[in-house]
Amino acid sequence: MATEDKNRATAAAILPLVGGAANVASVAHCMTRLRLGLHDRSLVDDEALKALPAVMGVVEDDTYQIVLGPGTVARVTPEFEQLVEEAREAAPAPAPEPGAAPATAEELAAQGAAIRAERKAKNATPFKLFLRKIANIFVPLIPALIGCGIIAGLNGLLVNLEWLPAVTPALAAMASGFMALIAVFVGYNTAKEFGGTPILGGAVAAIIVFPGVTNIDAFGQTLSPGQGGVLGALGAAVLAVYVEKWCRRWVPEALDVLVTPTLTVLISGLVTIFGLMYVAGEISSAIGTFADWLLSNGGAGAGFVLGGLFLPLVMLGLHQALIPIHTTLIEQQGYTVLLPILAMAGAGQVGAAVAVYVRLPRNESIRRTIKSALPAGLLGVGEPLIYGVSLPLGRPFITACVGGAFGGGFVGLFNQLGDTVGSTAIGPSGWALFPLLDGNHGLGSTIAIYGGGLLVGYVAGFLATYFFGFGKDLLAEFNVSREPAHSTVAATGNTHPAPAGSGPNDSDNPDPGPGPDPAKAPAGV
Repeated sequence: MATEDKNRATAAAILPLVGGAANVASVAHCMTRLRLGLHDRSLVDDEALKALPAVMGVVEDDTYQIVLGPGTVARVTPEFEQLVEEAREAAPAPAPEPGAAPATAEELAAQGAAIRAERKAKNATPFKLFLRKIANIFVPLIPALIGCGIIAGLNGLLVNLEWLPAVTPALAAMASGFMALIAVFVGYNTAKEFGGTPILGGAVAAIIVFPGVTNIDAFGQTLSPGQGGVLGALGAAVLAVYVEKWCRRWVPEALDVLVTPTLTVLISGLVTIFGLMYVAGEISSAIGTFADWLLSNGGAGAGFVLGGLFLPLVMLGLHQALIPIHTTLIEQQGYTVLLPILAMAGAGQVGAAVAVYVRLPRNESIRRTIKSALPAGLLGVGEPLIYGVSLPLGRPFITACVGGAFGGGFVGLFNQLGDTVGSTAIGPSGWALFPLLDGNHGLGSTIAIYGGGLLVGYVAGFLATYFFGFGKDLLAEFNVSREPAHSTVAATGNTHPAPAGSGPNDSDNPDPGPGPDPAKAPAGV
């Protein structure tokens, strides 16, 4: 089947399972997930969705998210949007009943769904909703950060090898152009996310990178282009939104088109030049200084703590606060030293999953989930293993964190010894981070340290889980066959049993069929 046909077939299979075109309010995607705004959540057939070969899992957050994996999601999304549009133009039929397709409800999947639903409810605090807005500002920038980061790494390699000297200046321009203007994109997205006019947010943020600011003195010093960076752009755009909203309330409608944008740019621009650029610049410098000091003086301990706590931070939604910090470090130093350490959490999760596979030889369902989710886990997409395996089991989640702690401590130790390991972009993790690595002692050394950290995380996660991840009761409960009880379904006539705690997520699929369910964690992480 041609790639285009395969992507369209995937989109066509997903559409009826989310309630049809009439149930779709919005369509978007990030690095790995198709994000849908839905009118009626009850029309979604979670289990049938997770059983699709192309679907790695589902996540319910502010939007309904279907995990398709990097690359695939960017190709399926436009096909899905086109199908939705075609269906609406052809007078959409009523949304199908949720029980239209048969599904099986596995005990472990139900536990993972209940945990995700509980986590979502706890994460709906004002502070965490604010962090989610911050994440929404930066997540759309990740593809450009990745592309430019890889080009920067390639350019550095060519420069070191003294190859293609006529090409390297062009590569340097490609790699640096986006970073030179990233403040504008942050301002644009910030205004959009906070309910203002995006272009006005971008216009105010553009002041920060304008070369002419060198003619301006503020707080006794001459401003420099880029001073304040993404943090300054974030603050400037938020201010612009509030100024714009104030103008909309008080400016007469006949004058709005002239007065509102003028006052928005003027007021927020003056505050940015004579206040925010200086303040944000000081904060940005402090972030870079603190990160360097932390890893230089306590790298092993800091890495151990960061690597061990990252999975719980993700569960609490607090990892989103790190995104502007990563971006600030990349803008300042060319790479973020924190991401390779935090990526070790995924290594611990992979090691723990392998140990679960070995310790539960009779549970075919969990073992199938692990086999299907493990490739995504190696690439840094961990939700399938987290929500489908370790977290519902309990103790293996803790031992996975132990593996991440040891991996983080390994990378942090080398940072403390002077071998800095960083990433030129955020988003990827696991093996997918190798093309984005950078450091101060050459690419070979950087790759070796990061690879060693992954290995330590795998081994530590495996050993901790194998020896301490299971008690007698847990083994007695789960080291048995967990095949779907088809006879029960047949006897009751219920083709769509509802799993307990119906909160789907990016990663739960104790038996997702051919496909699991990823996380980034980054995103990334």
